[in-house]
Amino acid sequence: MFKTLNPILHSQLRLAIISLLMSVEDAEFNYIKEKTGATSGNLSIQIGKLKTAGYVEVEKSFRDNFPLTTCKISKKGIQAFDEYVQALEAYLQVKKK
Repeated sequence: MFKTLNPILHSQLRLAIISLLMSVEDAEFNYIKEKTGATSGNLSIQIGKLKTAGYVEVEKSFRDNFPLTTCKISKKGIQAFDEYVQALEAYLQVKKK
């Protein structure tokens, strides 16, 4: 009856990252860090997990000689997020008999 919740997205920080990326074209690392309140190290690890899963695309470049990391949600990430939301909605639709 209940769908399994995607373990990649069923982490508070990873879900926050994906949710942010759903609402923007792309986002810089510091923007995501500021919005989520995560530490740089933890955020980097969680973005890496999302990248490995194919849910985000990460571009590393430089701006004024400073490293710049930009993240963008992938089509696979959008699909995974939509499926996750649908699964959560199924949990919320259960009515007591």
